[in-house]
Amino acid sequence: MKEEINIPTDLIKRVVDRLSGAKYAIAFAGAGISVESGIPSFRGADGLWSKYDPKILELDYFLSNPGKSWPVIKEIFYDHFTGAVPNAAHRLLAYLENKGILKCVITQNIDSLHQRAGSRVVHCFHGDSGNLVCLKCNSRFPAEESYLRLEVPTCPHCNGVLKPDFIFFGENIPSEVATLSFEAAEKADVVLVIGTTGEVYPAALIPQEAKSRGALIIEINPEVSNFSTRVADIHIKATAVTAAHLLAKQIDIDL
Repeated sequence: MKEEINIPTDLIKRVVDRLSGAKYAIAFAGAGISVESGIPSFRGADGLWSKYDPKILELDYFLSNPGKSWPVIKEIFYDHFTGAVPNAAHRLLAYLENKGILKCVITQNIDSLHQRAGSRVVHCFHGDSGNLVCLKCNSRFPAEESYLRLEVPTCPHCNGVLKPDFIFFGENIPSEVATLSFEAAEKADVVLVIGTTGEVYPAALIPQEAKSRGALIIEINPEVSNFSTRVADIHIKATAVTAAHLLAKQIDIDL
C-alpha cells in the first residue's frame, strides 16, 4: 500500500464514525476506483481517448457504421477489461453494504467490478458493458464470446445489430437508473465520493443534490477535483485503494 501523503489517523477515524452513524449512506464512484484494477481511464494524457477516436461511441456513427465501431469497441471494452478484478476499494464498499452501513453504490463505471466484489445494490448510471442490447427488438443478452467473436454481433431473435448496454454519446441516461440514483441522493445523509472529478454531467449532479439536502460529502481522490472545491466536507487525498486500506485498518477488517 502506497500513501500519496500522510493521512491523519483522526481524519480516518472521523470518516469511519460518520459512516457508522449514518442513517442512509451511499457511495458515488468514478473511473479512479477502476484504474487501480488495471482499467484505463478515458480522459487525461494517458486516457483511452488519446489513443482512440471517441466518435466510435457516438450513437449516430455507430448506427451508420457498426462494422467500423465494433472492432474498436471490442478492443477497448472487452480486451482491456478482460482480466480486471475488483480491488480493495470495491471490496470495502461491498463490506459496508453487507454490514448495512451503505445503502447503494451509484457508479459511473461500466465494468461490473462492484457487482463482482459483492455489492448487490448498484445503480450503473452509464450502463454495463457486461450486457448487449438489440437495437431492433430491445432484447438483452450477456456479452459472451459467442456474440463478441462475430464481426458485428446480431440478435438471435430478429437479427438486429447488438450494441453494448452502456451509454453512447448522444444517448440519454435511462430514466429508471436516473430516478433511483437521484432518489438515493435525496435520502442520503452521508455520501462517499470515490475516484471521480465531477466533470461528467448529469452524473456530477448526484453529490451536488445530496449536498443541497444537507448530506455530508466525503471525497476520496488523490487530486483536487471539482467536488473538492464545491461540495466536499472531508477530503481524503489518496487513491481509492490506499484510502480503503486505511479505512479497513480503522474498522479492523482485512481486505
